Amino acid sequence: MFGTFVQKLKLIAADSGIRQRVLFLLGALVVFRLLAAIPVPGVDAGQLKAFFENNQFLSLMSLFSGGGLSNLSIVMLGVGPYITASIIMQLLSIMSPQIKALYSEEGEVGRQKFTQYARLLTVPLAFVQAFGFLMLLSRQGIVTDLSLFLFMVNVVVVASGSILLMWLGELISEFGIGNGVSVLIFAGIVSRLPATLGQVLFNFDPGQIPTYAGFLASALLVTAGVVVMAEAERPVPVSYAKQVRGGKTYGGVSTYLPLRLNQAGVIPIVFALSIILFPRMIFEFLKRVQHADVAAFSQKALEIMNNQLIYGIIYFLLVFLFTYFYTAVTFDPHSIATNLQKSGAFIPGVRPGSATAEYLGSVITRITFVGALFLGVIAVLPLIMQAITGSSTLAVGGTALLIVVSVVLDLVRKTDAQISIREY
Repeated sequence: MFGTFVQKLKLIAADSGIRQRVLFLLGALVVFRLLAAIPVPGVDAGQLKAFFENNQFLSLMSLFSGGGLSNLSIVMLGVGPYITASIIMQLLSIMSPQIKALYSEEGEVGRQKFTQYARLLTVPLAFVQAFGFLMLLSRQGIVTDLSLFLFMVNVVVVASGSILLMWLGELISEFGIGNGVSVLIFAGIVSRLPATLGQVLFNFDPGQIPTYAGFLASALLVTAGVVVMAEAERPVPVSYAKQVRGGKTYGGVSTYLPLRLNQAGVIPIVFALSIILFPRMIFEFLKRVQHADVAAFSQKALEIMNNQLIYGIIYFLLVFLFTYFYTAVTFDPHSIATNLQKSGAFIPGVRPGSATAEYLGSVITRITFVGALFLGVIAVLPLIMQAITGSSTLAVGGTALLIVVSVVLDLVRKTDAQISIREY
C-alpha cells in the first residue's frame, strides 16, 4: 500500500497538469486561512471566548465557517449561506416540477442553471445572516463601540466574505481537485486539530492513560466504520435484452445498479441542526426583551434545550427522519425504472415499469433504515463520548468526522481519476 502511495506521488509530481491542480488547491487553502485570521473591527476577545463556551449554536455554526466564526473573521459565515441556498433549491424541486426537471432531466446545462440560481439566492441569505449574527453579538457586548455606519459596513464585509468563499470554492472545483465547498469546510475542521491536540496535552493526566488509550481505539474504530458505511452499496442486478440489428446481436450483458447505503450524505445532519438550533437563537433574543413572561418562558425553553438527554433524543430522531426525507427527494425510483425500460434493461424476476419502480422503492426503503440509523448514531456519538469521558475534547464522531472522511475519499477518487486520464 505504501509503495502504491509513493508511486502516485511520483506520478503527480511528474505530470504538470495534476501538479498545477494540486498547487492551485493548496494556494486557495492558504488564502482561505489568511482570510479566516482577519477579524472584524470592535471584537472583545474575552467576551467572545466566554460566549462561545456557553453557546452551542455558535460552536456548531463555526464548523461550517471553517473556524472563522470563532474569532469573528471577515469570513465568519463561511459557506453556510451557500449551503442553505442549495438546500432551499433542493426543497423547491419537490414543489416545482420545472425546478425538478432542471435538476434531474436537463443534463449538465440544467444542473449549471440550478447551481446559478443557488448562487444568486446565496447573496440575500448572506446579508440576512450577517445582519442577524452581528446584531446578536452586539447585544451580547462582543462587538462594541460601533456606530450605525460601521455596523452596516461590517454587515457588508461579512456578507462579501461569504460570497468570496463561495467563489473560491467554485474555483477549486474548476481548477483544483475535489468539490471546492466541501474542501473549504474540511480545511476549517482540520485547522482546529492542533489547538484541540494542544489542549489535550496541556491537560494530560498520567492517571488517565487507560482513558486516552480507549478513546484512541474508539476513534480508530469509528473512523473505520464511517469509511465502510460511506462506501457501502447494495448492488441491484440488471440485465440487457438481446437485440438483433443488421445481422448483429447487441445487448445480452448483465451488470448491476449500485444503491448507496447512505444516499443522503451529511445533509440530514445539517437539516437537523438547523431545526434544533434556530429556535435556540430565537429564544436567545427573546429572553432579553422587557416583557417578564416572555423572558421567563424563553429562559425555561433554553434550560430544556440545554438538557443533553433531551437534546440527544430529539437530534437523533430528526437525523433519522430527515435521512428518509432527503433520500425521497433525491432518489426517484419511477425515473430510474423508466430509464431502464427505455434502454432495454430489466431487473431479473421483476417486470419492467411500475413493478420495477415498486421493487426499487422497497429496496431503498430497507437500506435507508440502516443508513439513517448509522447517521443518527454518528450524530449523537460526541454527546455519548462526553458523558462517558467527562471531557469535551475527548469526543469522536459527529458532522466533522463525516465531512472529513467524505472529503478525503472524494479527493482520493478524483486524484485517481486524474492519474488514470493521464495514463491512458
